[in-house]
Amino acid sequence: MREYLSPGRFIDSDHPAVVEFAELHRGPDRDPRAQAVSLYYAVREAVRYNPYTFSRDPDTLRGSYALAAGESYCVPKATLLAGCARHCGIAARIGLADVRNHLSTPRLLELLKSDVFAMHGYTELFLDGRWVKATPAFNQGLCELFNVAPLEFDGIHDSVFHPYNRDGELLMEYLVDHGQFADVPDDLFFGHIRQCYPHLFGEGQPPLLGDMQGDLTCDAKGG
Repeated sequence: MREYLSPGRFIDSDHPAVVEFAELHRGPDRDPRAQAVSLYYAVREAVRYNPYTFSRDPDTLRGSYALAAGESYCVPKATLLAGCARHCGIAARIGLADVRNHLSTPRLLELLKSDVFAMHGYTELFLDGRWVKATPAFNQGLCELFNVAPLEFDGIHDSVFHPYNRDGELLMEYLVDHGQFADVPDDLFFGHIRQCYPHLFGEGQPPLLGDMQGDLTCDAKGG
């Protein structure tokens, strides 16, 4: 378990900002499961989900980067939760999967040229002798905009994307599970992203998607 408890390049559990955030939100209960639940909701809500913050700069995968920015996408939010957990003595790792978003916005479909979210990131926490999945990606405000029930986490059951929204429409479909890792495998991560979205890596493309796209609030309103 040593590698799942030690600081990593992207799961930077020793970063002062991550340490401060973890201490603030771990809660008064010394039970690891209670702390994991508290940290999950803190990360889910403190960092607003925004897929347009994706960047080809590996440093943006760090949990501390997501915390400083105040908004990020699934992978840095997952590394932040893992880093907070490790600081609190809870073994944590990163999982990566490809998912199909059946309710993706027209703007995001135009950008990605696909309804597949490659390399979606989630966290796995070792609690009560077993690994439990936690997905702190979508904050509650975003879920309300898109009519999706926010993902809850109790430290016992896996917290993964809902297959349907509140109206019974198809939402998220898991396609490929790339496995779990002690830290983000950046070569695999960016290599697969490039394979899925080669147009995002062409000459003249800005390193940050947000440089050429608006935010999700406009998407939800049809802007």
